[in-house]
Formats: sequence, structure tokens, C-alpha cells
Amino acid sequence: MLKLLLCLAWSMAIGVALLELRQQQLNLTYQIDALHNHIESSQSELWNQQLNIAECTAPNAVTATLKGQDLKMSAPASNPLGEKNWITTPDSGD
Repeated sequence: MLKLLLCLAWSMAIGVALLELRQQQLNLTYQIDALHNHIESSQSELWNQQLNIAECTAPNAVTATLKGQDLKMSAPASNPLGEKNWITTPDSGD
């Protein structure tokens, strides 16, 4: 009879522990889903901002913006020291 009571007590303790672990798993899954949704919404906002920046800095948009303004543009000055342009690569021969 004592063995039966011990087995029953241990079975209930294991059952409670398993239920607690299952509840923790459900809570973590909920938190992960909420965090994932937050990341996706932030990513969507970032992509919209990048799209707006790309639209505003497109060459035709910049040209249209500058067309109405009276800007006097000059050619870039030559480098008097003969230094290489920072854009050129070492093997370009410049």
C-alpha cells in the first residue's frame, strides 16, 4: 500500500512539473510571436523609409527639383597636387 501511495505521489508531482513546463513553453511561444510581429512591423517601416529616400534621391526627382532653381554650376576643380582620385582603384592606371 505504501508503494502505491508513493507511486501515486510521484506521478502527481511529475504531472504537475510537466504541466508547468508546458505552460512555460506556451508563454515563451507567445512572447516569441509578439517579438516577431514587432520586428516585422519595424522592418516594414524601414522598407517604407528606404523607398521614400530612393524616390526623393532618384536622378529624375533631383533634376526636377533643381530645374526650377537658378543654380550656377561649375566644373570640378582639378587637383593641383596631382593626387589620385579616391574613387580610382590602384590597378586602374590613373
